Amino acid sequence: MADTKTQAYDANKIQVLEGLEPVRKRPGMYIGSTDQRGLHHCVYEIVDNSIDEAMAGHCDHIIILLGDDGSVSVEDNGRGIPVDIHAKTKKSALETVLTILHAGGKFGGDDSGYKVSGGLHGVGSSVVNALSSYMRAEVYRDGKVHMQEYERGKPKADVKAIGKTEKRGTKIQFLPDKQIFDTMTMSLSVLLAHFRQQAYLTRGVTLSVMDEREKRPEEDTELPRLYRFHFDGGISAYVRHLNHEKQGIGDVIWLEKEEKEGFVEVALQYSQAFQDQTITFANNIHTTEGGTHLTGFKAALTRTINAYARKEAFLKEKEENLTADDVREGLAAVVSVRLKDPQFEGQTKSKLGNAEMKTAVETVVNEKLAEYLEEHPSDARDIVGKCLLAARARLAARAARDAVIRKGALEGMTLPGKLADCSSKDPSECEIFIVEGDSAGGSAKQGRNREFQAILPLKGKILNVEQARLDKMLANNEVKSLIIALGMGIGEVKDQNKLRYHRIVIMTDADVDGAHIRTLLLTLFFRYFRELIDTGKLFVAQPPLYKISQGKQSRYAFTDKDKESILKEWGIAEADLQEAQEETEETGETEEVDEKAKKGKKGKGQEGSGANDEKPRKKKVNIQRYKGLGEMNPDQLWETTMDPTKRIMLRVTMDDAEAADAVFSTLMGPEVPPRKKFIQTHAKGVKNLDI
Repeated sequence: MADTKTQAYDANKIQVLEGLEPVRKRPGMYIGSTDQRGLHHCVYEIVDNSIDEAMAGHCDHIIILLGDDGSVSVEDNGRGIPVDIHAKTKKSALETVLTILHAGGKFGGDDSGYKVSGGLHGVGSSVVNALSSYMRAEVYRDGKVHMQEYERGKPKADVKAIGKTEKRGTKIQFLPDKQIFDTMTMSLSVLLAHFRQQAYLTRGVTLSVMDEREKRPEEDTELPRLYRFHFDGGISAYVRHLNHEKQGIGDVIWLEKEEKEGFVEVALQYSQAFQDQTITFANNIHTTEGGTHLTGFKAALTRTINAYARKEAFLKEKEENLTADDVREGLAAVVSVRLKDPQFEGQTKSKLGNAEMKTAVETVVNEKLAEYLEEHPSDARDIVGKCLLAARARLAARAARDAVIRKGALEGMTLPGKLADCSSKDPSECEIFIVEGDSAGGSAKQGRNREFQAILPLKGKILNVEQARLDKMLANNEVKSLIIALGMGIGEVKDQNKLRYHRIVIMTDADVDGAHIRTLLLTLFFRYFRELIDTGKLFVAQPPLYKISQGKQSRYAFTDKDKESILKEWGIAEADLQEAQEETEETGETEEVDEKAKKGKKGKGQEGSGANDEKPRKKKVNIQRYKGLGEMNPDQLWETTMDPTKRIMLRVTMDDAEAADAVFSTLMGPEVPPRKKFIQTHAKGVKNLDI
């Protein structure tokens, strides 16, 4: 007998979503997410259409306006979206482009609207329309202004001419739908980084950005409201920007050539830094995961520099070739390709898959870079010298790394002597707390859950790896202990599958020294274990700043705002708090706050005598300020910072690798002036600095 549930599953159960319904049903499939990143992605999609016009040579000015009502408008001086009737849809081409998925001028052959474009799937504008509660499109062409309005992707009326004009182009205004997005707040700083990048990549185009919002997010409050990006130097200017706080070697090398597979443009410059930063683009889309164009660039760079070093006898006959890592140390490069039929992974376009672009980039870099090195012998000598120095350091680092790995293997289960390991051997449930000093380490070891929590105390401040190569880094005992404890190795033999803990928690004191140690550790992870950040395995613990006690009840405050909230809840007046703080200014870490009873207070002008002179009863509140984790009892540390059911931890993420690299270079690099400027710029924003 057939199952009744199976019988009920028939054709009537198959749901068919028409038009833009699938977009509203599953927005994450089209824009990645419905958080702030998805909100920004909508802006990028509309701006990318204007950039495509610029790449086609029809547009040189794009105006982006953030409206006070939460809307965004993007206007260009391109050709304007066609408004005549489309033969297949029997609707205006404008309505077709904005209401039908996979409709646009980016699919055809040589007679299509675009030779190259970033809008691969043709879903950008229509998706944004579907996810907007309101959209208005204005087209300026053939002397007329054409307009159409939409509500959640559906036209409110037909396209109509509403006036005459001398200008040409397209203006799209949209208001993201509150029913779709988790937040309606856009970050100007994030948008500006994207727009600046697009201006670098599209030589000759101007992007003007205006922020008319009355209420702006906190990170935008100090930013100007008007910006203009225009870079005649293109990606050469981009590389100078990447290296502007580093000591460059020679000038920026710029290579470009049109190949049958597409247009290839590369700019690169070496610096005295130890890390490399190569950023890749395909049709102006930032391919964060690289792809075939990056593979071709790396192969050609290694081959060309090795060939030159052999030819000029920088490399002796018996010496081994420079490796890919050797020739990329200290390199800043931008690789930009434009091709007719790009193959990306998904709508978010994070990786290029066209096999022919590997050959194209290799050919151009081999030919043009070899020419440059021949024509600029002084720069070539400095570049090869930098690579040879990296090779010598690599060999020294290999010996040091092998020693570290052997040490870890020989010690087996004991690992570093200072490590208090957990009993579980399942990495997915294990976590390691990196703490500063033996005092904090002692409290953490006593307070932890030994089943799944390991403790590694570090002595003093670890080496600043921003200014040290791998060989010097591995000579530092604290860094060495950490690497052995993690178990995944480092450098060429690094294997994340061997990681012993899937939660790595930096737990330092809430003072200046603690912040410095945290920064040093973050630098180490960013430069040598970035995959742990990318996979969400790195955390920063949030121990409390205060313990507030009144009678038998106690509360912990993690910020000054928390402290004020608790005191207010307990009825402690601000005036009494201020008075107590002044009285205890020199008494150390514990404050006693007295709340005076309202009864018995002297009236104005009273002398106060007799029974009425009795002192008001006081309700004492103790406020203990924790300067270090070592001051906390093991049970307090467990309760506030280590108990998975109660603790607060911050996951370390990285949305913008370029911005992160710039910050680490500024704060931890060898150049002092940029760091001084950074401190002067941000000094006013520092509150309650502990020294």
